[in-house]
Amino acid sequence: MGRPAGWLGLLAATAAVGLATLAIYPLKSVAVTASLSVVYLPAVLLIAALWGLRLGLLTSIASAMAFNFFHLPPTGRFTIADNRNWVALGAFTLVAVVVSAVAELARGRAIEAERGRREARLAATLARELLAGERTEDTLRVTARRLAEGLGLPSAAIELGPATSSERQLAVPLTDGEGATIATLLIPREMPTSTIERVHAHVAPALAALVAVALRRDAMQAQAVETAALRRSDELKTALLRAVSHDLRTPLTSIVTAGHALGSSSLTDVEREQMSSAVVEEGERLSALIDKLFDLSRLQAGRLEPRHESVSIEEVLLAAADTLPAGAGRVQLVVEPGVPALIADAAQLERAFANLLENAVRYSDQEPVRVSVRRLGRRVVVRVTDRGPGIPESERALVFEPFYRGSDVHRGVGSGLGLAIAKGFVDANGGTIAVESLPGQGTSLVVAFPVGGSRLRKPHHPDSGMEGE
Repeated sequence: MGRPAGWLGLLAATAAVGLATLAIYPLKSVAVTASLSVVYLPAVLLIAALWGLRLGLLTSIASAMAFNFFHLPPTGRFTIADNRNWVALGAFTLVAVVVSAVAELARGRAIEAERGRREARLAATLARELLAGERTEDTLRVTARRLAEGLGLPSAAIELGPATSSERQLAVPLTDGEGATIATLLIPREMPTSTIERVHAHVAPALAALVAVALRRDAMQAQAVETAALRRSDELKTALLRAVSHDLRTPLTSIVTAGHALGSSSLTDVEREQMSSAVVEEGERLSALIDKLFDLSRLQAGRLEPRHESVSIEEVLLAAADTLPAGAGRVQLVVEPGVPALIADAAQLERAFANLLENAVRYSDQEPVRVSVRRLGRRVVVRVTDRGPGIPESERALVFEPFYRGSDVHRGVGSGLGLAIAKGFVDANGGTIAVESLPGQGTSLVVAFPVGGSRLRKPHHPDSGMEGE
């Protein structure tokens, strides 16, 4: 609450004394002249309330002199003939001085009360800014701007931890209950002393308490996230044991059984060859499952940093098809001309598409799996389509969860890891993967990558079981 300009106060005091002097003339007919000095008191009170004690005292003296000169006999002179008028004038002067002091005191308290209300509103605003944000560090800039606006400062900044003053900025430490500096408020050094004292006495303690609460909230949120991650990890381990125990036990049982049988002397050469093939097949199945578990573990731990290299998506798909077991089914590849290279990790993309193709072949019931590659704007889109029974809408959001297996006739086939691993590798290389499916009409897994790199070279087509069109 700032005071009006001093020159305006002098003008107002002169006008107020003049008006009070004029107002006394018509009142002389109804009251004793000596008692009419009270007419000046409202002017004294007004000037003291608006411009302070100094100008109020000046108005009191001017009022006493005007009253003496114009109304106390002999008029027109600064003398008093009747001693009783001296008493009246002295009493008026004393009352005027007291009124000025009381007005100044009231003004000071009003200013202090208004300042307290503004500081309370500022504290509430800062509390909303600091405690409603996600992270304290992210909200400090907005909080500092609000603080500068509330205090009328040209600028302000808040930094976590201790900081030192500079030629332009004054560092105000914000300490916690134990006296440790948790943050620092930086304000312009060229500020009025009263403002700096106010910041030290009122603003800094309140701001320090808010920052301390916000930092404790951040710590609690981080602890909650860590707890949730640990709980998720425990759930994942439990799911791993439940889902993989059967998949591990089945090939192990087959291998052990076949191994014992191979030691029998009653086996024919044909039976021995069948047993040997069974051991190799189940061993490869077990190895593939272990590889998937390792892939999932590394993805979950964030340890698979992709390499940035120019990748031919056609060569990646051909290599992925090579990993399919013999007789698994045909894969038809259609690549539109002019599809550009990607900037990605070729090995990770190969593992991703190998899992997608394995999944599609499993559900196609010996029907060909169609893979199409095309460019759409700034993306390269790969669509892997099977001829299977489709995925119900209620399950589409779950197919990329580890160990999830659908509820159709193929439930129990596979480890439930392929699509989760594929999504992890695709995400790690900046791509996206989505499911499109209609019950009874098959499923399409749509993978999209941002365009990058040069045009593709025409790759060599090995005998991979993949047919080009």
